Amino acid sequence: MRIPILTSLALPLAACAGYAEPAETPTDRMRQLTGGTCDADAVQGYLGREASDQIGAEIVDKSGAKTLRWGPPNSVWTMDYRSDRVNVQYDEAMTITEITCG
Repeated sequence: MRIPILTSLALPLAACAGYAEPAETPTDRMRQLTGGTCDADAVQGYLGREASDQIGAEIVDKSGAKTLRWGPPNSVWTMDYRSDRVNVQYDEAMTITEITCG
């Protein structure tokens, strides 16, 4: 008999409890933890250039990304998305063919 009475007393209190939006979203928190976000538009001028360590470092710097992922010809990539990563694909001649973020 006590359990239904206690439950009936707790329900109105639970209804009064409000919901507050989190101060930051998980995406905001991830950006804070991982650094900046990638801007592929800023590095499209590197298309057609030869892929090299130096060019890769410049692309990372100018895109604002934290990491670089090279995409060799005919390679398979994972589908995980990272806002702090720049992807650079190149062909058999080591020519950069595509630059994207993720």
